[in-house]
Amino acid sequence: MDTVNVRWNGKRRFVGWDKAGHGMVMDATAHYGGDGSGVRPLELVLYGLAGCTAMDVISILEKKRQTVLDLELVVNGTQRVDEHPKIYEHIEIEYVVTGIGVKPEAVARAIELSEEKYCSVRGMFGPQVEVVTSFRVVEAELPCE
Repeated sequence: MDTVNVRWNGKRRFVGWDKAGHGMVMDATAHYGGDGSGVRPLELVLYGLAGCTAMDVISILEKKRQTVLDLELVVNGTQRVDEHPKIYEHIEIEYVVTGIGVKPEAVARAIELSEEKYCSVRGMFGPQVEVVTSFRVVEAELPCE
């Protein structure tokens, strides 16, 4: 069982930690009574999704013996406006894979496997959350000798 603790730290700031001692700060913007001194709780969903799928994709690409030197994900979430709860209705994930001779079809398959089989965070979203993915493969520049 996974367990986290969260403790109020004044205004809208909360400090959280897990069993291993990893910590984080959550806060609201000034508009909602906070100081903006931490991540908004809803944004943690985007962090969780990005981290989960990124770990899957790296693992799969390593198994496919792709030479990946860097992986960056840009995740944008759009909240619904007219009703509560203000969940993310639309999430876009762009994967930017930098490496040497990385095959685009290997990246596409790794993303597909993550989305459909491995990413637990993605699996928690219901049909009301549309997740759209795209990727770019950037060929790394080799240092001049």
